[in-house]
Amino acid sequence: MTTIELQKMANEVRKGIVTAVHSAKAGHPGGSLSAADVVTYLYFAEMNIDPKDPKKPDRDRFVLSKGHVAPLLYSVLAHRGYFPVEDLPTLRHLGSYLQGHPCMNETPGVDMSSGSLGQGISAAVGMALSAKLTGESWKTYTLLGDGEIQEGQVWEASMFAGAHKLDNLVVIVDNNNLQIDGAIDEVCSPYPIDKKFEAFNFHVINVADGNDMAQIEAAFQEAHGVTGMPVAIIIKTVKGKGVSFMENQAGWHGKAPNDEQYAVAMEDLKKVGDALCQK
Repeated sequence: MTTIELQKMANEVRKGIVTAVHSAKAGHPGGSLSAADVVTYLYFAEMNIDPKDPKKPDRDRFVLSKGHVAPLLYSVLAHRGYFPVEDLPTLRHLGSYLQGHPCMNETPGVDMSSGSLGQGISAAVGMALSAKLTGESWKTYTLLGDGEIQEGQVWEASMFAGAHKLDNLVVIVDNNNLQIDGAIDEVCSPYPIDKKFEAFNFHVINVADGNDMAQIEAAFQEAHGVTGMPVAIIIKTVKGKGVSFMENQAGWHGKAPNDEQYAVAMEDLKKVGDALCQK
């Protein structure tokens, strides 16, 4: 896909996020919207996957370590063809396979159940080590939140990955600078994030605008050339990206829009889509 096509798809993914959370009357839109571009890039341009064969042995793996942004993963999986987009409004409904946090036993395309913060990266490290031990060529990607990296287990896993030179592992940190209680540097600052990963023997790539598809692409192209060490891509993003009243507002970390707010959000995203069609 071209950069413009990827941008258009990310905008459709955002529509799916807002629709799902609105229908559920619960969920986490802010961090889902901030990371929509990078996860769209992963599934539509980066990873070796096949929606028709979700469990194919040589597929690349993805672990959503910040599992509360399940609406993002579900929207990407649906638009990629793992299940119908029309099922997104069943998010968190009784009997739905789209649970509040990803479940690998219920949802096609989910490689690892997640939700307990800090633990997803450990699972990803285990997957990467497994591939090394068995001589497989597939890669493992994991997405963490910048608030999530306040968890100590994140750094234990990172130490292990660096020590074992897991160059088939790519860790992505969504640095939108906000968590449920406010700005991350005011709650419990993890800065400087890049220097921490460097200290654990990661090749670190800083992305100034993690909502810019061209910058995301450049980061992954750089990652392809790295050998002998894991990669950490730190992307600076806007929480609630694409929805005017959600952008940079910590209050939208875990709150669903009402009907009026939903209409405004979808109109905002329609305008983004219309603008992209003019390019």
